Amino acid sequence: MVVRNVQKYLAITANTSWYLYNFRKNTIYALQKEGYKVLAIAPTDEYSQKLEELGCEFIPVAIDAGGTHPVNDIKTFLSFWNIYRKNKPAAVLNFTPKNNIYSTLAAWLCGSACINNIAGLGILFINESVASKIARLLYRFTQPRAKKLFFQNEDDRVLFLENKMAPAHLTDRLPGSGADLQRFTLTPAPDDGKIRFLLIARMLYDKGIQHYVDAARQLRSQYPHVEFQLLGFLDVDNPSAVKKAEMDQWVQEGVVNYLGTSDAVQDVIAGVDCMVLPSYYREGVPKSLLEAGAMGKPIVTTDNVGCRETVDDGVNGFLCQPRDTVDLAEKMEKIILMSHQERLAMGKKSREKIEREFDEQIVIQKYLDAVREVV
Repeated sequence: MVVRNVQKYLAITANTSWYLYNFRKNTIYALQKEGYKVLAIAPTDEYSQKLEELGCEFIPVAIDAGGTHPVNDIKTFLSFWNIYRKNKPAAVLNFTPKNNIYSTLAAWLCGSACINNIAGLGILFINESVASKIARLLYRFTQPRAKKLFFQNEDDRVLFLENKMAPAHLTDRLPGSGADLQRFTLTPAPDDGKIRFLLIARMLYDKGIQHYVDAARQLRSQYPHVEFQLLGFLDVDNPSAVKKAEMDQWVQEGVVNYLGTSDAVQDVIAGVDCMVLPSYYREGVPKSLLEAGAMGKPIVTTDNVGCRETVDDGVNGFLCQPRDTVDLAEKMEKIILMSHQERLAMGKKSREKIEREFDEQIVIQKYLDAVREVV
């Protein structure tokens, strides 16, 4: 049996390979540059091979990300435990909810230090279902066993502490996932007589998709030169998922254009005038807003946890009230009524804010420091 140098092996986990590749690629590169061998642990999907192409050793694990069946979750925990028992990584970087719970418990039992990213608490505090209550209990039991807990906004950190899910000394703040300022560069929208709005997210009603569609329907009747686009995974495994039949109906009606998914979101963002996310989900800090801001786009989003961090109201965009289609449409109309140059000037303020507060290098350095501390 090969004996690993435990000081040189780190694991990084999430509930999809897509997430690790698209959101944590530069973190993986930075860890490799520090001399670590990175074990990428996630369910197998079309991005698993791409993780191996980054130089990772990919290890598959089954995670029922949106499910609540206890047998599946026990299998997930046992899979993590088996992986860590065999590979003995010095530290484990966890992303996404079930990884934060089951990977942390398994790593703790195997003697590996965990650094967890609490990237928005989602439906955990939106409803009082049995599943949510159990999830909170599991957080309370597992998170004190991590060595570091990173939060993407102060609201979530405070809520976590108030619910006694972890001691304060383990917690720290990150500026979301950060934005790659080299990939997402200032790109003015074309001045071609059309105004284009874009919403990038998993197609979940909790993300405000219905409010966006309803606002689009209202505004298109007044402003036929305006386009409303949607980009992101459809029919996902989530109780709040928008179904394909519903999306097809909206597209056939001519209300929105659904663009599917893309690995080159910067090319899509480049062509639009404004990014919109009317989410009432408990976000961390939405990656789509950071990337759009980095490209110099005005932002319309909700005055809601995680979202509000990306907008200085009236400076680089507008905040609207959650679950309020009328307010959303009014804020989007403000963007429509601006001149092209006014929109570009507002977008430049977005770029400046992202450079100042949300540079991905800040996030990566925090992770490198945390790894040095726990290893």
